[in-house]
Formats: sequence, C-alpha cells, structure tokens
Amino acid sequence: MHFLGFTHKIFCPGCHCLLMFHWKKLTFPCLYFSPNTLFGMGNPLLDISAVVDKDFLDKYTLKPNDQILAEDKHKALFEELVKTFKVEYHAGGATQNSIKIAQWMIQEPHNVGTFFGCIGKDKFGEILKQKAEEAHIDAHYYEQNEEPTGTCAACITGDNRSLVANLAAANCYKKDKHLDLEENWKLVEKAKVYYIAGFFLTVSLESILKVAKHASENNKLFCLNLSAPFICQFFKDNLMQVLPYVDVLFGNETEAAAFAKEQDFQTEDLKEIAKKAQALPKVNKERKRIVVLTQGKDETVMALSKTFPVLKIDPKDIVDTNGAGDAFVGGFLSELVQDKSLDQCVKAAHYAANVIIRRAGCTFPEKPDFS
Repeated sequence: MHFLGFTHKIFCPGCHCLLMFHWKKLTFPCLYFSPNTLFGMGNPLLDISAVVDKDFLDKYTLKPNDQILAEDKHKALFEELVKTFKVEYHAGGATQNSIKIAQWMIQEPHNVGTFFGCIGKDKFGEILKQKAEEAHIDAHYYEQNEEPTGTCAACITGDNRSLVANLAAANCYKKDKHLDLEENWKLVEKAKVYYIAGFFLTVSLESILKVAKHASENNKLFCLNLSAPFICQFFKDNLMQVLPYVDVLFGNETEAAAFAKEQDFQTEDLKEIAKKAQALPKVNKERKRIVVLTQGKDETVMALSKTFPVLKIDPKDIVDTNGAGDAFVGGFLSELVQDKSLDQCVKAAHYAANVIIRRAGCTFPEKPDFS
C-alpha cells in the first residue's frame, strides 16, 4: 500500500490523544513529555529584582557586584526594596531554576517538571506560587508559619547586580510533613528523572536519600549538583552518603577542585577528576555514572575524557552570568528526560546557558530556538 503524501490518524499509546501524522514523521512526544516526568527538590526562593541607587547599597553596606547571605542588618531590605523601587518577581532557587529552564526548553505539555520545597504562609509565598504556575512547573510547596518565604534580592546598579539571599523557610523542609505524604510520594513515583542541587544537603539529607534510593531501586536517573565548594568541604559526609545513588553528577571547575581535594584525588586535572568521580562506588550497577563538569567559557568535560566546546559569545553581549549553571543543568535535563544522547544533552545545556547569560537574572524569551 502506498501512503506517500497522505496524512493518517492514530491514537497515541502514551496519552490516547488523536494524532494526525505524515507516515514518515510519526512520533509520540507525550511518551517522554507526560506531566511529572522530571522531579526536583530544593530551596525555593522568590527572586526580587530592581534597579536601585547607590544610597540604597550604602544603607545596607552592599557591594555593587556581590553575592551574600542576608544578616540581621538586611532584614528590612526586602520590604523596602518592594516599597521604594519598581520590582520584578521570578520563581528562583538553584533547583527550581533548573526545573523551570527544562520546562521552557520542552514547552509542551506543561507541568513536565514537579518541584518540592518549603515556603512561608505569607505574601511572598503567594507570589512565588503564582510565578511557579506562570513558569508551568508543578510546584507542591510545604507551607509553614515558623519562617517567612525565602527571598533573593537582586539590587541592580548599571551593569552590576548585588545579590542578597535570605533562605528562611527554605531551610525548614520536613520529610515527614511533606515528602512522606501519600499524595506527594505518588508524584515522586511518577518521575523518571530526578534532580537535586547540593545546597539541599544542608536542609534535609533524609529526604534526598529517600528519593535517591527510590530512583536507584527502580533503575531511574538520579542527578545531583555539587553546587558550591563549601558543600564539598563542610557537608562532605552528607554528600558521600548520597553519591552512591548518583547517576549524573554536575559541577563547575571550582567545585570539582574542592571535591577532588576533599576526596584526596591528588590531581587538579579536570578530566582526571571526572574519571575518578565516575569511578567512586555506585549502588545501581546497571547505569554507569556520568560526570559533567563545566568551566565557564572553556570546554565542558564529561567522563570519560570527552570534552565539548561551549557556544561562542561576544563578551559585550554578556549581561549576567548568575544562573548560567542552573540553566546549563535545565537544558541538559530537558533532553535527558527524552532519552536523548549525551551529546544532545550537552548541546541543549550549552544553548540554555548561552541564552540566560544574555539576560538579567535567570530569565528567558517566550520560546527557545533549539533543535
């Protein structure tokens, strides 16, 4: 029978929707892109950005270009920022950013990414829920009254951004109050790819281990980010409890160097560090660990010894490199959840990071231009 040039009807085996297709181009995207396929858990922050003046920086002893954790003297900063300047709000925090970027790369359907984290029952919490919904991620927050919603103020002066983060409620996530609830655990079980930034190792190790063990026991993909040198140094024990369950390990060159030093790898060579990290003990023997290490504008290293050049960009086109690492992971996850090749995952990661550094904050245009 000759079908050339004809369009046919078939019911998709994944979601049973009616598909119209040309015989040479039949695909079932919803088999990959069903809601809740990608799961993230971490520290949710409401990003609050505004153009401010030097007097505001001086009042709170902020440097024009810096990243700090809020101290007592910064408590009034967030409300004053909202009252005094024109602000923009975005759903933020490392893991939530990556889930958000992955969803943006995927586009349809919505809610491919699930996100768990802790917020306060307050005005900023309501805004954060709204912004997560606008980003089309399925955020299920543990809401409590003890601490206010975590925030990150981005105080912009010219080309500089002074970031002040107040983790607050993000530090209050409770496994027994949220992750263990039947309706929430069902969302965990629906996923096939899991991602958690290393920052969450400081909050709820028991939650990470429960998710990691589920992934390992069911031959699903569990991904972790080193996130910061201090995680490798001061939360080494927590990190090493989780590492045997890690299928994909992300990090940058400074984090990798700190990790190598703590593990006594006796090398500063990024390729060797990737190899040695890959060879560390692993519970699920059916999957070989993948280690992906970035180094800014220089090539990305993937164990074993494979390198990928990053997309070139004119330095004058770089607006803000904050969020580039989160975007890299988000791009990578958007392809990983489709079972695409590792080469394609890195290609998407480089694309997403290249888009984000051309814009202020972890923001993006309406649609990606990637294939």
